[in-house]
Amino acid sequence: MQLCLYTSEFKQNWQLAAPVMLGMLGHTFVSFIDNIMVGQLGTAELAAVSLGNSFMFIAMSIGIGFSTAITPLIAEADTSNNLQQAKNVYKSGLLLCTSLGILLFLGIYFAKPLLYLMEQPKEVVDLALPYLDLVAFSLIPLIIFQAIKQFSDGMSMTKYPMYATLLANIINVGLNYVLIFGKFGFPEMGIVGAAYGTLVSRVVMVIYLWTYLRFKERSVKIVKNIKFFVVDIVSIKTITNLGALSAMQMFFEVAIFTAAIWLSGLLGKNPQAANQIALNLASMTFMVAMGLSVASMIRVGNQKGLKNYKELRRIAFSIFLLGTIFAFVFAIFFFIFHKSLPNIYVDLNDTVNYYDNIEVVKIASKLLLAAAFFQITDSIQVIVLGALRGLQDVKIPTILTFISYWVVGFPISYYFGKEEMYGSFGIWLGLLAGLSTAAVLLFIRFNLLTLKLIKEKEEETNFLHAGKKLNEIQ
Repeated sequence: MQLCLYTSEFKQNWQLAAPVMLGMLGHTFVSFIDNIMVGQLGTAELAAVSLGNSFMFIAMSIGIGFSTAITPLIAEADTSNNLQQAKNVYKSGLLLCTSLGILLFLGIYFAKPLLYLMEQPKEVVDLALPYLDLVAFSLIPLIIFQAIKQFSDGMSMTKYPMYATLLANIINVGLNYVLIFGKFGFPEMGIVGAAYGTLVSRVVMVIYLWTYLRFKERSVKIVKNIKFFVVDIVSIKTITNLGALSAMQMFFEVAIFTAAIWLSGLLGKNPQAANQIALNLASMTFMVAMGLSVASMIRVGNQKGLKNYKELRRIAFSIFLLGTIFAFVFAIFFFIFHKSLPNIYVDLNDTVNYYDNIEVVKIASKLLLAAAFFQITDSIQVIVLGALRGLQDVKIPTILTFISYWVVGFPISYYFGKEEMYGSFGIWLGLLAGLSTAAVLLFIRFNLLTLKLIKEKEEETNFLHAGKKLNEIQ
């Protein structure tokens, strides 16, 4: 009977989370297709995409993490029917994210020489540089899209960003096919063709979602007639304070996965290619947890607006439970198919690269065993983090994520990831340790914080009742 308190919320949780999941899975599926297509060119090309994307992951974590501040603020404004607040948050968030996208592009563009100082394989670096130019520029439309998406999510309109993503993915896959391999009269551009596909698809996402929201009844009053040059200082400060810390949280997690790419590169192109395969597969299942994290942020933000903390806690736990069930299913899936899944990414009939491909598959298979174990803790930590963002609690979680990934996780990856220790598998042991620590610490934080809010609310209610009775007596 107690379980029904949580399972009864599964339907509403799923309705909110499913479009987000599908949109994010669409992104990751395109990356999956990219990796399969690029993998046919050779292990060096696959490693080059991995190395180029390692810079992108860091920049994206900052941009996407910053934009998540918009969702709980919009959710709270929506619940309290504060149209002007929602308009100010949308306008300020869009302005800040556009500026941030430009800064991140410039940061990556001028940081490219660092690739030569990182002791990565030279052939991989030479291939990665032209690829990185284009995908770095695509950060600008991507972060603008994120601002609009987070607004849409905060309004509980999660399916529209999904439509934009699915359309962009279709365009991306089509362009990748014709440009990577030179089909239908197009020049054969290799991994640079994949970069062009990414850029065009991200521009399409922005145009689609921007236009769509201007014609929907729930959003039209907010997104139309925006005076961008009339700055709302309060909203700017609020989003910046929340967004900066949210960006740091995501940065700390993404940065340790990026460090795994670089540490793999020190072991050679094949370990780096294997790391990319395992990371891509793990990313696909992680998008389900990310969808639930957004649902957690929205629903917790709504209940915070109503100041109904008991209901907030019950709803949050229902999402934690749903995420854990999914995570167990994915863990079993990776454990059963860890040997066969990497075969999708390489051409074992390629006699020139046969021995390289065999080594890549062997390493990736071992990494998927580690990925199977951290499915549960990875899912828990990101969903709980979403709930904490819904509460607009970001300072303590930022410290906890830093401790988890960089005090606990990275030293383990660095020590055990050496060639004379466990190599690539040792690197992923550090990821497992970091994610598990984050899951435990963040859950403790959420548990203590919500119990405190409930107690304070009860004390406030009791005080008001006592005051009312005293007035009646007098």
